[in-house]
Amino acid sequence: MKSSSILVAAATTSCANAFVPVQPVNSRTPLALNGLFDGVKEAFGSGGMGELEGDRETPIDRWMGWNAKSDKPMEAMGSKAPTDFVDSMDTKNYVTASLTKPMGIVFEENDAEFGGIFVLDISEGSSAESDGTLKPGDQLVSVGDSKVYGLPFEEALGTIIDSTEEKVSLTFFRGPSKFLYGAAGASQEWLDSFIKEAKVEA
Repeated sequence: MKSSSILVAAATTSCANAFVPVQPVNSRTPLALNGLFDGVKEAFGSGGMGELEGDRETPIDRWMGWNAKSDKPMEAMGSKAPTDFVDSMDTKNYVTASLTKPMGIVFEENDAEFGGIFVLDISEGSSAESDGTLKPGDQLVSVGDSKVYGLPFEEALGTIIDSTEEKVSLTFFRGPSKFLYGAAGASQEWLDSFIKEAKVEA
């Protein structure tokens, strides 16, 4: 009888377990992201919609090593800033030449994503060669006080041709087009102010 009782109890227990509801496994249980988006929360608030102050340092600033709160260089996180970076909002990276026509400058147009023209070559015996200021790769920014930044080839070159000045003042950015145009480029407000001041100094 004792063994029968054990068998009955085991059977009862087995049946009881058979009808115990199984807790569903949630395949979409949130996983800990180990702070992957903490920087976003800090910059934009917990809801991601907070306001940014003018000098607020964003996650992109930290990732690229741009410190909005300090003039001191900051080590980049994750990815290094380009080693060949040329600041297009630094006047030291611009050159100006006042040349007579024909200037002897061979211009080429940048890729379509940027627009604008740059110095491809300088002809021998030309006024540009005699002046000695310009180098291949210089990006044309203005002709006199007219901004030609980003203009199509014909329009930018036409500004030089149409100039009636005996010596035409040309201002160039000395650096790759990717640092003059696009996200890494100078703001239009800065360029307008720079061109205006350069005209006054000339």
